[in-house]
Amino acid sequence: MKTIFSGIQPSGTITLGNYIGAMKQFTELQEEYNCYFCVVDQHAITVAQDKMELRKNIRSLAALYIACGIDPEKSTLFIQSEVPAHAQAGWILQCVTYIGELERMTQFKDKSHGKEAVSAGLLTYPPLMAADILLYGTDLVPVGEDQKQHLELTRNLAERFNNKYNDIFTVPEVRIPKVGARVMSLQDPLKKMSKSDSNQKAFITLLDDPKQIEKKIKSAVTDSDGIVKYDKENKPGVSNLLSIYSILEGSSIEELEQKYEGKGYGDFKGDLAQVVVNAIKPVQDRYYELINSEELDDILDRGAEKANFTANKMLKKMEKAMGLGRKERKRK
Repeated sequence: MKTIFSGIQPSGTITLGNYIGAMKQFTELQEEYNCYFCVVDQHAITVAQDKMELRKNIRSLAALYIACGIDPEKSTLFIQSEVPAHAQAGWILQCVTYIGELERMTQFKDKSHGKEAVSAGLLTYPPLMAADILLYGTDLVPVGEDQKQHLELTRNLAERFNNKYNDIFTVPEVRIPKVGARVMSLQDPLKKMSKSDSNQKAFITLLDDPKQIEKKIKSAVTDSDGIVKYDKENKPGVSNLLSIYSILEGSSIEELEQKYEGKGYGDFKGDLAQVVVNAIKPVQDRYYELINSEELDDILDRGAEKANFTANKMLKKMEKAMGLGRKERKRK
């Protein structure tokens, strides 16, 4: 069985875009693959965090993974900082990464632009991301379009290490969903939906209540012609809403276009709001069962134990390949 790894940062409640582009896909993937799902809290500290808020977000994200359908009997769910091999392997891979490669990362350029003081971690976290993936012999990494560059670096580092030291890493492939991989902002459909957007109307979180969802959908940017038709170039706002509708309800884009032929955006948005509310309600119900429960802690304890076992085996191989530490003594 092939292995999949995916990690999400605990930096606020995840959005509808995260759900459609990632988590909804994960529930299907765990039926066919050996899946590792990670709350990547060490990535979150590349920028300043409030410690109490970070702790809250870590637990909340873990609960949402399960509420969205991740089955701990089929998948391994764990917190990155509870598996020390990630940071250790990240340092090793940092030492085979070139500064020029890191400076070319578009996310580093975007996040550091115009800032006087930028943490070294913001520059060097791609090797940690590579470690996250490579420690588990990962075959496939499901990511959005914006992470393709980081995955390409991961592939390069795996090949570089294999060629220079020892052929121990599986070189992972990128898996990008064909539909809904990139859900766009409700207020600016030319940019990705993001929980860090300063405009609260631009995104829907999985913990928004029905009234908030309805209000955000109804205020979503469309255009002036009033025709519900998928045309990403000329009608990006409507196309984005159609993609969301299609994935959550299971109807094709063509079926939706026919359904709303001759109808205005009011009917379309009203129905879409209800579709989103219906899709999110079971997630919210399960989330509130889990968030303060011992069940969640038990799941995370088991996940950390399993992840540590697998990650430490690969870390030992990495250290041995590079000549780190002492040679193992023969037992008498």
